[in-house]
Amino acid sequence: MPTEFGWDDRNIRRVFIRKVYAILMTQLFITLAIVAVFTFCDPVKVYIQANPVWYWISYAVFFFTYLTLSCCTRPRWTLSLSYITGMLSSFYNTKSVMICLGITALVCLSVTIFSFQTKIDVTSCQGVLFILVMVLLYCGLFLIILLPFGYVPWLHAVYAALGAVVFTMFLAFDTQLLMGNRRYAMSPEEYIFAALNIYLDIVYIFSFFLQLFGSEQE
Repeated sequence: MPTEFGWDDRNIRRVFIRKVYAILMTQLFITLAIVAVFTFCDPVKVYIQANPVWYWISYAVFFFTYLTLSCCTRPRWTLSLSYITGMLSSFYNTKSVMICLGITALVCLSVTIFSFQTKIDVTSCQGVLFILVMVLLYCGLFLIILLPFGYVPWLHAVYAALGAVVFTMFLAFDTQLLMGNRRYAMSPEEYIFAALNIYLDIVYIFSFFLQLFGSEQE
């Protein structure tokens, strides 16, 4: 939404940002704990790899949660995405998961610092982000159609790289929405929604990095 409310009170802005990042840290801690179980617990990892149906069930859980978001509490949303992320991590070796976690942390920290310090208004680039999302969507549909005819590693790598770039830009966009001194800003009452947006960006960035740099289990 355009910046129309009173952001002159710096205390309101500080409290809002503090609430957002407190919720975000809780979400990330839950996700990290679940990913650790799927990554370091060999019996769980072996079971998931032997029964990939649970991987597809995780997507069903996510979409069900998404469709009923208005009736669900925040922890359910967090758990559904954590479940998907844990499932995805179980198909990659432990070293790859740890490396991708580190890369994701560095990228997110750098983007956050950039978003707070730069004079560039990323919130005014909604049209560019929409076009990139459409490109990402059509590329994903193309890969799905192409998959029965054979897996093309370089195409999947290009798709993963594009996804990582797109959601890195979304992270900058959603971070600047918190600040209130840009063209568009979040209302101080929408701290849960703001935390969910940033949480989604980080999870997607990690997922795409895992697809791009991760080595699958043999």
